Amino acid sequence: MNKNVDFIDLGLIDYKKCWDYQEVLFAKILKTKSVNRNSKEQLKTGNYFIFCEHPNVYTLGKSGDEKNLLVSKQDLLKKNADFYKINRGGDITFHGPGQIVGYPIFDLDNFFTDIHKYLRLLEEAVILTLNEYGVFCGRSKGETGVGVDAGKKNARKICALGVRTSRWVTMHGFALNVNTDLDYFNNIIPCGISNKKVTSIKNELDKQLKIEDVKKKLKCNLIRVFKISKD
Repeated sequence: MNKNVDFIDLGLIDYKKCWDYQEVLFAKILKTKSVNRNSKEQLKTGNYFIFCEHPNVYTLGKSGDEKNLLVSKQDLLKKNADFYKINRGGDITFHGPGQIVGYPIFDLDNFFTDIHKYLRLLEEAVILTLNEYGVFCGRSKGETGVGVDAGKKNARKICALGVRTSRWVTMHGFALNVNTDLDYFNNIIPCGISNKKVTSIKNELDKQLKIEDVKKKLKCNLIRVFKISKD
């Protein structure tokens, strides 16, 4: 099993351009797995992790309801925001500058074949990172993602998750609000949950953080929880 991961930082990148790049890596892993099914010599499958930020964009998962977008598509143009229906799970969310987006394109055959565990470990890496900043978070029962004061009446979502898998290969991932402009969330019902408030690290600490510093901590915690090889 190959537990090495190629970490790729794309910086600020158009959503569709990054989605297409994910699909290329996703297809590459699936192609190798197909070759391995009919070969005695087993080729290693790669694992990739993309860090990036996106210009303002709303994305709706395949099981989502477009009614959770509360403004017209014409209004989105005025707000300088794009909109895409995409092939991940989950409902609607927002991506924008100041938010760390993480896309693991992993072959889970290299780690473990358990989607529930996979999601929980992504959440755990985020929780550990936020704890380092004194933002103590958790999970709300029956939901994916990470929230401040999770399980309480004033729970505030700080990280959303939505993934796609095929033959144990993953794509899409999570979005962690660091310095995100939270006003954009007023245009949607985030994750399709009407009573859910949204927050950011900046909002919780009342100060702006350096995105690169948060990424470094997050990367270390991803390596830790997934037991990623460091060589």
